Amino acid sequence: MSSREGDRVTTLELFFDLAYVFAFTQLSRLMAQQHDALGIVQALVILALLWWAWTSYGWLTNLAHADQGVVRVAMIVGMTAVFIAGVVVYEAYDDLAGGLSGPLVFVGAYLLARVTHAIVFVWLAEPGIRRRTLLTVALSAVPSAALLLAGALLGAPWQLWFTITAVVIEPFVSYRTSAGVAWPVRSAAHFTERHGLIVILALGESILGIGTGAATEPISMGILLGVLLSMLICIALWWAYFTRLAGDAEHALTSLPAHDRGRAATDAYTYLHLSLVGGIVLAAVGLEVAMAHLESADGLGLFGAATLGGGVACYLAGTACFERRLLGRWNVVRLVTAALLLLLTPVIGMLWPLLSLAAVVAALVGLFVAERTFASVTGVGGDAHVSPMSEL
Repeated sequence: MSSREGDRVTTLELFFDLAYVFAFTQLSRLMAQQHDALGIVQALVILALLWWAWTSYGWLTNLAHADQGVVRVAMIVGMTAVFIAGVVVYEAYDDLAGGLSGPLVFVGAYLLARVTHAIVFVWLAEPGIRRRTLLTVALSAVPSAALLLAGALLGAPWQLWFTITAVVIEPFVSYRTSAGVAWPVRSAAHFTERHGLIVILALGESILGIGTGAATEPISMGILLGVLLSMLICIALWWAYFTRLAGDAEHALTSLPAHDRGRAATDAYTYLHLSLVGGIVLAAVGLEVAMAHLESADGLGLFGAATLGGGVACYLAGTACFERRLLGRWNVVRLVTAALLLLLTPVIGMLWPLLSLAAVVAALVGLFVAERTFASVTGVGGDAHVSPMSEL
């Protein structure tokens, strides 16, 4: 059955997302295990791949109900394939001795999810744009698949470069080939809720990181303070999106004419929400590192500071761009806060872990105070809805 305005997220979609919670956890552990810049890049590239798969299914379930007919079959196949990809994340680049080839299993599972989606998505596309849908899917997914397979077969160092190229080619080609096409958003409420829920699930993974880090040491007053500060960071990230932004964004998308809605949804949700999810996953690694070393007399270290401060900065910058795309205004306070967190990363790394967490909390509290002050002075950015900027 086709979706229509007012439809909401189904339980099958929530079930589907559980595979991504596991994948997010695996990626955080991959970064923490490698503890270097290369590990961060490898994990973020995999995250981008999985994101293109997730957002593809997001568009599919906005086209037709997720829990009915062939879409339900596609969701189950896709969820299982993504879960398998998550299982072999540790072997996605470095195959362990014995057993099957980890890189090939990862790529095979990923491509199974994508091919399943592509077949059903093209099949259910509106007749007027079915040919363009097939062209967009083929020109974006086929080169990406070839690069991923070639990288898995060649191994290091080519695999990472081939995978990065695949990650870049797919959204670029898809964006170019879909120019001028009025992709239907049949339920703006469903589409915005769907993306809000994946942000919530990513935040849930960051809370798991806090618990994982805290569980490595006997409970103490320092660990209790660390848990409190870490939870305040997670709450602040939730607050920045759901209390200050999500409602106005949904209203703006709903208010757009049908022919503008697809492009706005693609820009604001398909592309820009990757920076939100990526920022949360990065910050989760920093929180886990800080919690695991709270009792240490040494500083947090550059790796912990880069993931914590960099993750929060990426998230804030992403929400600022999201706000600009749908609401037509730049949130300068968030952009400045993100820049300061990046610039102060070496300083945060020299602080004790507890003080590092406190510094990030202070930055986020200062952000909200500045936003409130700016809104009271200018009347912009408060609770009132603003007109969508369909011309952007």
